[in-house]
Amino acid sequence: MRSLELQRRLAAEIAGVGKSRVKFDPERLKEIKEAITREDVRALIKSGAIIIEKPRGISRGRARKLKEQKKKGRRRGPGSRKGKYYSKLSRKERWMRAVRAQRKFLKALKEKGKINKRMFKELYKKVKGGFFRSVSHIKLYLEKVSK
Repeated sequence: MRSLELQRRLAAEIAGVGKSRVKFDPERLKEIKEAITREDVRALIKSGAIIIEKPRGISRGRARKLKEQKKKGRRRGPGSRKGKYYSKLSRKERWMRAVRAQRKFLKALKEKGKINKRMFKELYKKVKGGFFRSVSHIKLYLEKVSK
């Protein structure tokens, strides 16, 4: 029985690929063995007896997994961050977070009855004006005022 190395080499040369990408249809091996000219091999490639495999690309599997993790909020710790202070979290974003937290705190105080409507309005305006640095600053202010 003759080897198929000649046919493999010819098919690789014709298709302009490596020998490892040339596959033979197992049912048509007899037909492939008969092929000895380039023309014969060309015809077999066209008919599908000799198959040229697609090149293997770079798998995106790991990239997809990474993207999924980032979507969940993982891999965003201090070691992964690049950029200056405000490029990580803009001034506006920082301001919004602080103000929202302070307003939420004031609302809770009003609902519990710790402060009256007038005091609420006064503090609310101070929050808007940027008077308080944080929720804990509001607490300190209230302790000072209530004395």
